[in-house]
Amino acid sequence: MDTSLITTSTSLEGYRVVKHLGVVRGITVRSRSALGNIAGGFQSLFGGRLSIYVELCEKAREEAYQLLIQHAQALGANAVINMRYDANEVMQGITEVLAYGTAVVVEKV
Repeated sequence: MDTSLITTSTSLEGYRVVKHLGVVRGITVRSRSALGNIAGGFQSLFGGRLSIYVELCEKAREEAYQLLIQHAQALGANAVINMRYDANEVMQGITEVLAYGTAVVVEKV
């Protein structure tokens, strides 16, 4: 599946949805290490961007996104519309990141 055919919109310009395959998702659960928490705490003393936590969040989102793509491909989709992210803290220091959307088959118009 071409990752450029993933959108947060409900349609893809220049394409027509010919089949809806249902909701697809990618989910990952991540925790911060003790060393990461110490380094993040140290960074927070100075304010500004907390690069350690940004990197953790970016990795979690990318992993969830790639799992979403795999799920869509397994259903035979060539696009995902209405894609979203969600995150929840499962317990202190452990976060679930979910990427979800609607798997579809599209044709160029």
